[in-house]
Amino acid sequence: MSDALTEIQTELTAKADKKNIAFFTMMIPGKQKIYGVKTPVLNELVKQYQSFSFDLAEELWESGAQEEKVIAIKIMEKMGKTNPGRLLKLFKKFSKQIDNWAVCDGLGMQFLRAVVKTHEREIFTLAEKYSLSKDPWQKRLSLVMLEWYTRKGEHHTAIKKIVKRLENDEEYYVKKAVVWIKKNFARGE
Repeated sequence: MSDALTEIQTELTAKADKKNIAFFTMMIPGKQKIYGVKTPVLNELVKQYQSFSFDLAEELWESGAQEEKVIAIKIMEKMGKTNPGRLLKLFKKFSKQIDNWAVCDGLGMQFLRAVVKTHEREIFTLAEKYSLSKDPWQKRLSLVMLEWYTRKGEHHTAIKKIVKRLENDEEYYVKKAVVWIKKNFARGE
């Protein structure tokens, strides 16, 4: 365990609030560990530790608490462009370890933000693959990671193909993502 991870965990423990744990557990159902630390504190930790970049993000993710994963996502949002290949490799690894909608959405929207303009082919290839997965979180991720592209008409056909594939899915959070993407299309028309 790195010193940076130990320092972050110490700070998260010090800033933990049991009232927040109850609220976050209600908002983000799942079995994840939650410290109960609010977003402004997480953002400050990201600013403080973002230069540690990929290794720290991977360590945080593997540690497994909700807030640690959020910090990892936000570090990659800031630093991912420094090594897009490694960013995409971590994304693939992390996509197999999603346990709630908040992590799914952060991974799909924030984690990839640094490369949405430069690596769209790779992102669409992964979205296509994840839309065929049996894992409901990967299916949701396949839509969430394309949300940015709903603003670009040239991508609508490819996105609608994935939406069509998933629009009758029985999983609650997949259904929610389908509705979300369809609303984005409706806004632009």
